[in-house]
Parts: sequence; structure tokens; C-alpha cells
Amino acid sequence: MAPPPVLLLQDIRLTFGGTPLLTGAALSVAPGERLALVGRNGSGKSSLLKIAAGLIEADAGSRFVQPGATVRYLPQEPDLAGHPTTLAYVQSGLGPGDDPYRARYLLEHLGLTGAEDPQRLSGGEVRRAALARVLAPDPDILLLDEPTNHIDLPTIAWLEGELAAARAAVVLISHDRRLLTALSRATVWLDRGVARRLERGFAAFEAWRDEILEKEETAAHKLSRQIAREEDWLRYGVTARRKRNQRRLADLERLRARRRSRIRAPGRATLAASEGDGSGQSVIVAEAIGKAYGGEPVVRGFSTRILRGDRIGIVGRNGAGKTTLLNLLTGTLTPDEGRVGLGTAIQMAVLDQRRQALDPATSLADTLTGGRGDTVFVGGAPRHVFGYMKDFLFTPEQARTPVGALSGGERGRLMLARALAQPSNLLVLDEPTNDLDLETLDLLEEMLADYAGTLLVVSHDRDFLDRVATSVIVAEGGGRWQEYAGGYSDMLAQRGRGVEAEAPTVASATARKASPPPLPASPPTPVTARIRLSFQEQHALKTLPARIAELETRLVMLRATLADPTLYSRDRGGFERQSAELAATEAALAAAEDEWLALEIKRETAERR
Repeated sequence: MAPPPVLLLQDIRLTFGGTPLLTGAALSVAPGERLALVGRNGSGKSSLLKIAAGLIEADAGSRFVQPGATVRYLPQEPDLAGHPTTLAYVQSGLGPGDDPYRARYLLEHLGLTGAEDPQRLSGGEVRRAALARVLAPDPDILLLDEPTNHIDLPTIAWLEGELAAARAAVVLISHDRRLLTALSRATVWLDRGVARRLERGFAAFEAWRDEILEKEETAAHKLSRQIAREEDWLRYGVTARRKRNQRRLADLERLRARRRSRIRAPGRATLAASEGDGSGQSVIVAEAIGKAYGGEPVVRGFSTRILRGDRIGIVGRNGAGKTTLLNLLTGTLTPDEGRVGLGTAIQMAVLDQRRQALDPATSLADTLTGGRGDTVFVGGAPRHVFGYMKDFLFTPEQARTPVGALSGGERGRLMLARALAQPSNLLVLDEPTNDLDLETLDLLEEMLADYAGTLLVVSHDRDFLDRVATSVIVAEGGGRWQEYAGGYSDMLAQRGRGVEAEAPTVASATARKASPPPLPASPPTPVTARIRLSFQEQHALKTLPARIAELETRLVMLRATLADPTLYSRDRGGFERQSAELAATEAALAAAEDEWLALEIKRETAERR
């Protein structure tokens, strides 16, 4: 006989702003159970979890928690206000019989000392402090809303092991497929206000969900055909007996009512990047770049060449300098040593990690249009803001909603909408997966696969990197970075280990600062060893831009000629000559761009010396 649940929600109903959010949802959690709670952004997952935690009241339904059972809830956006230190914040979550030393133990294992000022913490540090607070009491039920947001790969690996070994029942909302697959033993899908349960882990969820939606579509099609038959009888079969006619009319009305009342599966987001003109073949060339803060090297001696169409993932623990490296490569930050050269015709679009570009007081529509009317320009073409909002699953009723009232997932979609509207051939995404639902993540991955430009992405989502990245740059420690071909799993296979965590204790942190590892002398690169341009090089630097423009013009003409569908049949020899010239011109253009970029880096180095 199955044990009684420690937490039970039945027939939960909740309405926000006149719109039903939950219409009879249920949730049952048995002792020690591992449950994944999934559903798209706005489906009510976080609201259901808050009801389970007792933080908000449902409009209807019942909530039962076993007497004496302790429940701990991790919100999406933890609030540490009112606590002088992180240790005080964690200890405030302990009960009378809880071990007070566990709070300090967890903080140290999460890379915090306990003395940090909550007002000065990064997003990742806030999340780690909140995790320590919910884990410290050793509760009976853990309700976790996006626990991996803003935390690094070592912390995710540690958390996965901690939750797997915990005695508590766990209800988990997450966009991290690997975490859900590793931990869950049952799945609850919150869809159109109702919770459906699968007695299997997340690995089986997507196939099960697709099967349900397919059956719904089949049933809807059958219903539509039945209505069409009845309407046809209504038009042409009115000579039948009066009593039978009345019954069939009533049946038809009932069928129409069923179709009207049937809640359709929500639409899918339509993600498409506004692609700008093509960049040059070489997009970014970094030569032995370095950057240090307070004497501590963040990046040192790093070189790379990023070509058009590359998808580069950047990974490392929090504080390793991922965003610093990203800013160096994109020219936002100037290196202390070495040089970064950007290729020709670069059009960059950026997704900010902390969503700081969003004004919480500005409406959703004004955020997209810049407050200028009701038109948003996508790839240079005008679109009505309501239509563009619909692509990202926003309704017209949300147009005047302040950004501050949106959920974390909705703000994530809004940032994507803004970034993807900009014409670009270089897309820079800093933690794009935070707060996004799994379906939107799927569509983002599909869009990036079709994107013709170059991608730089900082992410802790292992599955996302495997699906998107063509190479991964990893922090090796001491400011050193190494590039590996393939996605995250390919990097693990080549490197033989994952991303290491920073040593957790205060003593080790102090030791690191007192005696940093010696920096090996880097051999001088050809760019920095020669500090003058020859006469031929100076002449080439002046004439190459015109040569590049001439080759680009010739490419446009050749492509226009070859686009004629009748050319091959009319003049096969001409078609072959034009095709050969096109290939030769593309190669010449790539060589000219590479030469110009190398000379430009050399010129800047010479001027600095």
C-alpha cells in the first residue's frame, strides 16, 4: 500500500486579473518523492508552488500538509532584505530543533563565507545563499523554483548530488533538462489550468506530452467534421420528422458548445532573428589578450579566431571572468595586453544577463517600440507591436502591463524579443536560458540553428550548449582559458573533467590571494614582436578596403547572374565560368579581409608601443 502523501493539493482554482490561471489543478507529494513540475511560462507553475508552500491562498480547493512536516520553498527571486549578513539570512530559516552548524557548512560548500552583505551580492551569490537557507533545516518537503538560475556548473553538480541524497520530497521547477532527467521520478504537467501526472521521470515527458496533444488534435478534427455533417443536414435535410429534427438541432448546438468551450493548446512562440548584412569571413581575432583586476589575472595570454557562422560557448564557475572575456572579445572592454580585432560590417545584438536594460515602470509595448507609437521594426521592416508580441506568446491585453509585473520567464521572452528585433550578424547572449520554459528553449535552439550569423553565448545549461555550440571556451584557472571543439559533452570527453568549483573555505580563498600561482612567461607573439609596418604593409592597409569593396560588388553581380534559372539551359559554359569565378572571388575576399584584419591589429600594436 502506497504511503499517504505529505502534501496534497486538490481542485485548486486561481484567477488573476479576470483570467483563470488554475482551473482544478491537483498536486500529490509522497514522502521522499522526486517530482518535476513542468509547463510553459505563464501556466501557473510558480503560483501552484506558492500555494503548496502556503504563501498565497487559492480561490478554491484544499491544501493538506501532514502534521509536523516541514516545508521549505525556494522562490525564483529570493529577497535577502532585512538581514545584515548571508549567515544571518540562512540561520533565520532554521527551526528550534535544527543544527545551527549546518548553515555555515552549507554556505562554505556553496562558496560563501557568511559575512557577505546581502545588498552587494551577485545574482549567483543570492541564489546560493537562498539554497543554503532552504537546505539547512533538512526539511520534509523541498519546493524549488528554478534553483539553477544564475549559478555555475560546479554548483549545479553539487546541488544535483545534494538533492539526490536528501531524504526530503522534492518538487522541482527547472529549465535544466539534465537536472530534471537526473532527479525526477514522476512528472506533473501544468497545462491550461489543469495538472496531468506521469508516473515516470522527465526523460519520458516530452514524448508523452506530444502524444496527448496529437490525440487532442485528432479529437478536434473529428468534432469539426461531425459539426460539418450536422450543419449540412440542417441545410438540406429539413424534411425529416419534426421531433427528430429538434433532437438533431439540440445535438448540433451541444457539439458547437463543446468546440467553443474546448480550451486549445497554447500556441507556440515564433522566434526569428533579424539578420543583418553578412559580416566578413573573420569576425573576431584575439591575439594574446590579457585582463587583470586588483593584480588578479582574469584573462591572460588568450588567443582565438572566430569565423562567420561559429557558435562559441563560454563556461566556467561564477567569478571566473566569463562576462569579462565576452566583453573583451566584442570590443566592449579594452584588454590590458594583446589586441582584439573585429571584422568588417559587424552588426551586434546583445542579450544582457541581468535584464538590466528593462525599465520595470515601462509598459511591454513601449519597451519593444521605444515609446514611439505602435510599430516595431524587425529587420528594418515595420510590424504592429501586437503582432510581434504574439510571436513571443504575449497577448494584446498585456501591451500596457508594466515590465515589473511580468514573471521571470516573461521578462526573458521580452529581452529575447528586443534582441532579436535588431538586425545582426553577431548575436551575443549572456545566460539566455534563465527563466525560459522548455518549449521556448526548444524554439530558441531551432532559431539559433537557422541563424546565418555568428553566436557568442555564456551559459550554464549543459543541454543547451550541446545543442547549440560548435566549440566551448573553458576557464582553466589562473586567468587561463582553453577552447575545445564541439559542445559541452565533447569538452568533457576531451578535457576529462568538468568545470571545477572554487575552493569553498575562507582559508583557501585567503591563501589564493596571498600566493597567486606564478605566471609563466608567455612567448612573444609575431604581432607584438614587430613594432613597425613596412612600406608594403602600409600601402596594403590603405588599398585593401577599396579592394574588399570591389570584390564585394563583384560578388553581388555574380550571384545575381547565377540566380537566373534559365542560365544553365541557355549557356552551360557561361554558367560554369561564372560559378568558378564566384568561388575564386569568395576566396579572394576572405583572404583580403584576413590580411586587412591582421595588418590593422599590427598597426594598433605599433601605435601603442
